[in-house]
Amino acid sequence: MYNLREMQRSTYEVTATRKRPQDFDRLVGQDFVVSTLENAIKENRIAHAYLFSGPRGVGKTSSARLLAKSLNCQRGMSAHPCGVCDSCREIAKGSSVDVIEIDGASNTSVNDIRAIKEEIMFPPQTSRYKIYIIDEVHMLSTSAFNALLKTIEEPPEYIIFIFATTELQKVPLTIRSRCQQFKFKLISQPLIMECLRSASEDIGIKADEDALFWIAKESTGSMRDAYTLFDQVAAFSEDHITLEKIREKLAIAGFSAIAEVASAAIQGKQDEAIDRISSLFSQGVSAEEIVRDSADFFRTLLLYKEGIRKPEILGTALSDIPESIAEMLTKEQLEAALKAFLNLYRDLRYSLSPRFEIELLFSRLGSLQYLSTPDVLMKKLEALKEGVAEGSIVIKKKLTKVIEDASAAAAIPSQMQIPAAVPEEPQPRREEEKVPEPAEAQKKTASISDLKEISSMLANSKKSVLAKQLMDIEGIEESEDGALILSLSKALSFNNLKLQAKDIEKAFSSYLGHAVPIRFRLTEEKKEEDDIPENMKKLRAIFGGIISKAATVSASAVQEEPNDEEDNYDQSVQSGYFENEDDE
Repeated sequence: MYNLREMQRSTYEVTATRKRPQDFDRLVGQDFVVSTLENAIKENRIAHAYLFSGPRGVGKTSSARLLAKSLNCQRGMSAHPCGVCDSCREIAKGSSVDVIEIDGASNTSVNDIRAIKEEIMFPPQTSRYKIYIIDEVHMLSTSAFNALLKTIEEPPEYIIFIFATTELQKVPLTIRSRCQQFKFKLISQPLIMECLRSASEDIGIKADEDALFWIAKESTGSMRDAYTLFDQVAAFSEDHITLEKIREKLAIAGFSAIAEVASAAIQGKQDEAIDRISSLFSQGVSAEEIVRDSADFFRTLLLYKEGIRKPEILGTALSDIPESIAEMLTKEQLEAALKAFLNLYRDLRYSLSPRFEIELLFSRLGSLQYLSTPDVLMKKLEALKEGVAEGSIVIKKKLTKVIEDASAAAAIPSQMQIPAAVPEEPQPRREEEKVPEPAEAQKKTASISDLKEISSMLANSKKSVLAKQLMDIEGIEESEDGALILSLSKALSFNNLKLQAKDIEKAFSSYLGHAVPIRFRLTEEKKEEDDIPENMKKLRAIFGGIISKAATVSASAVQEEPNDEEDNYDQSVQSGYFENEDDE
């Protein structure tokens, strides 16, 4: 009994190995590769080196073995080998002496390549070609690639190299240029589901469509990954594979669970959303799984908003999509939510508590429907502007009654208010009658006596220097146009005040209670003849002109030399005491 069980266990074969294609017709999703290799075999155009590149689990190694079987089939070289001869069976088992499979990840040194170079000198023993299949060839070292260059370029006629890699960019260009390149692509989701149905029928297990859909989606285009996940699910599902069992055993959130959490959060039910998140954590769902499924949820809503209805693109069935949430949110809002979860997934490794981060982000989804971008606001403003210009949008203004004396009207009791009288028709006026016009209110004007108050106002406003200079004003007159003319006899004060005309105008307007323009006038400065030194009087008698006040102040600095009038004149000019009438 024990030996029988051991035999049953030994005869078990994983689905990926059991379903490995043994003919080009069974190679799924690689039509270009199949058609090209079949035509090359039929026309006997066999290259000495091939390079198969593409994602994991899409048939690169299987295609290499199929090509080796087609070339070394004992019944003749054919695109459809028999599969029953010794050569075909040995190649399928990996025990053929003329088809050597080498793992490039474990044979990376130049010595391994030198051993191959020594072996290729010997022809095949029982087959037509001696074929080397080197998997993960990008793992070879630079020296190993260099040692392989000459051999690949000019090998013996019975040698064929088949390289397989998942990272084509790591293979040197010198190797690629010597090989025929075939790029394998990911397998579509419907093809993977079809293969999974066939696998479940072969082992006699019933599988729901939504469960197979989830397995195919998780495989991300890799047939080997799909078969591996299928074997894992079949191990705990007994005789029926369901999506509920997958969620329970593998501790995944799932689209429907995330849809419930997101819908509650967007509708403002934050307490319900937090309870559902807590339930997911209690079921053993990881934080990374919740964030990833949440990002997938908003991606699906965004694609649905764009009009996409194919389940293989959306990643879920149309019946699972909450249309109310999709209609409530705009495309920009869905993009913002998707970006937020993508950023959170990248930040989880540095997070103090991933659970807190998730709860906080779902709490913020309550304000998602009020989010707007500058582009959307500009479009709305442009539409509003066009509507107003075309007349389709009318702006209405409320009519309000203006009461001049509102406080007085409110003080009148309601029973004493006189109802509005019906307006009478205006009677014609006689020509000799003239209606008197109401007299305008007399505007207040400023005088010299007001300078102290205006000066104190400036001093209080931290303009004490200007306040002192304002006291140099000697007269204030009002012009015909209502402007105030400020008269000064000091040239220095005149220039300083003129530079600060705006501040002075604001001060006078604030004091008078109305705006008033300000102008300045420089009057002739009064001279005291008695204060002028004798030497300066002599200079004026000789040359004429006006002696400024500065000359009288500094006259003591000029030395009296009555016999040398020209020297006195030079000193006066150098000291700035003399001013010519023409210059004034």
